[in-house]
Amino acid sequence: MSALAGNGEDRRGEGGPPGGGLTTGEVARRLGVAPTTIRTWDRRYGLGPDARTGGRHRRWTPGDVARLERMCALTATGLAPAEAARMARGDEPPTAAIPRRTAVGPGRSAARGRSRAGSGLQLGDARQECRGIARAALRLDAATLDELLLAAIAEHGLVAAWTEVIVPTLQAVGRKWETSGEKYVEVEHFLSWHVSGALRRTTPNTVADRPGATTVLACVPGENHTLPLEVLSAALTERGVPVRMFGGALPVESLVAAVRRTGPAAVVLWAQSRGTASRPLAQHVAAMRWGVRGARRGPVVLTLGPGWAGRTVAGLARPSGLAEAVAALESPVSS
Repeated sequence: MSALAGNGEDRRGEGGPPGGGLTTGEVARRLGVAPTTIRTWDRRYGLGPDARTGGRHRRWTPGDVARLERMCALTATGLAPAEAARMARGDEPPTAAIPRRTAVGPGRSAARGRSRAGSGLQLGDARQECRGIARAALRLDAATLDELLLAAIAEHGLVAAWTEVIVPTLQAVGRKWETSGEKYVEVEHFLSWHVSGALRRTTPNTVADRPGATTVLACVPGENHTLPLEVLSAALTERGVPVRMFGGALPVESLVAAVRRTGPAAVVLWAQSRGTASRPLAQHVAAMRWGVRGARRGPVVLTLGPGWAGRTVAGLARPSGLAEAVAALESPVSS
């Protein structure tokens, strides 16, 4: 109970500013941030309430809360907290330091500064949008996270947004929990769930099946990391390629049955870890044939994911990224 109330602060308003005001815990719940974040903004950047009770007790008026709301909105764009605080306090014009988004893709010339998203989460040489997405994920701010993910996809396109914005942020969060004693696992799950939701919201309707033109997407047995296949499915659907997505850890017998039933032009096998990548399985799928005698055919098989590194299967393609995979899968459908 005391934790929900915000470090034991008095909720009755005795001695507070006119009209009572809100406690730090109440403001934190309203904004969707941690109470410690609000106290840090007060201590470091002077974003505390204009009036406060004796001792450490804080009471936040509507004007104080509006200032914090602006701080949240500015940091969500990727603006550094110190700059955002100056703007939230009114020390700078509203447009003085808002970062401009630049074009994404090969050949862009805009410089990218090194990015750090708070709580020690290192983003390295990542795009500006990564900061806002990472901060929203660390705060478990669902509404802001959805907004930023959808904006990145709408502005840059699905392939570029995935490659240059979403993947660097996912990798940074993954490194964070790996080096923090499993402390940030919930953040990685939260971010992955919202990325999956954003993909579904931006993907057009399922493409109708065309005989011999379907692409089957499946994780190898024992593999449950489906997000890369979800973005590949979305990118192919955008391009009018019929897709059959079977998700994580599809058993061998079920995978073989799915390939036989669909007669696909291509099959993608995703493996996140080397322990799940199976050369014999990939070779077996590549050798499958169907159709009438004299006109039998089989699928193009792609092995995707870091699990296949160093485990190249002769004769099978292994694209290095999303754009290369999409190009390779469009080819057998159009031929």
